[in-house]
Amino acid sequence: MRHNVIRQLRRYARTAVLCLSAAGVLVVLGGATPAISAPNEGGSPCADCHDKATASFNSSYHAKAWKGANGCQACHGSTDQHLNTEQAKNTIISFSKDGGRSAKELTAQCLSCHSSTNHVAFWETSRHKAAGMSCASCHTGHSNLPKNLKMPQTELCFSCHKDVRSQVNRQSHHPIKEGKVSCTDCHDPHGGFGNKMIKADSVNELCFKCHADKRGPFMWEHPPVEENCMICHTPHGSSHTKLLSKKSPNICQSCHDYSFHPSTPYGANGSFTNGTPVRQFVGRNCLNCHTNVHGSNGAGSQGLRFVR
Repeated sequence: MRHNVIRQLRRYARTAVLCLSAAGVLVVLGGATPAISAPNEGGSPCADCHDKATASFNSSYHAKAWKGANGCQACHGSTDQHLNTEQAKNTIISFSKDGGRSAKELTAQCLSCHSSTNHVAFWETSRHKAAGMSCASCHTGHSNLPKNLKMPQTELCFSCHKDVRSQVNRQSHHPIKEGKVSCTDCHDPHGGFGNKMIKADSVNELCFKCHADKRGPFMWEHPPVEENCMICHTPHGSSHTKLLSKKSPNICQSCHDYSFHPSTPYGANGSFTNGTPVRQFVGRNCLNCHTNVHGSNGAGSQGLRFVR
């Protein structure tokens, strides 16, 4: 109620000033008093009530694009009726959570300008849209951050993807929290053909963009590497070295369990035979010998077994 009274008083004061100014002109020029309407361009009437919002908009990328002309109305719609009614939610386009607009309506408002850009081409089929999100879920026209984000990118993504935040904080992780890798280096938040909205047709193609040495070609290829890097690795972070999904040798023995020494459990059991420590007790890691685990160009059985 107090806010409405203050807004009404400001409106009366503004009208009074305009009337006095017009009267002064009439004294000099003579003539009939013209009809006076509240100004609705440039954002000045908005600042009377929304001073903080107007200040943040003036420092945003959108303000620079619109150059201050009709800036508020470009996204929020005409302010004429909004200035003369108490039902604000019904007369203005609000991007807040309780603004009364659906995600579809808010997205349509943004796409009225941004639909021609390639990065939103797959939005209609994206998982974020299917989850009920809109452009306003991550972006705001009042932001001066890159891409008009509401907050720095990693922090924004982690606000929903808390499981990924946990993985990134583990001892072996991609340098996301260090700022060397960002979420959008691998994912397209607006959708794409790849699974998990990745920026490639397959996981391997995405990984090979940075890890080109693992692509080969190799004379002897390790089948799981050729199939999918995520058979052995987790992409965001792991408690095991090299982002492995399991500790070696357990991860190796997930597949290699049918012949020769891989079929022997590499644990502390049976660690000594006739007073001599067995190799499983001393080494406990397949990678001690099989170092070229992604692929090898070695000759004969040496290459076949990916040994040094």
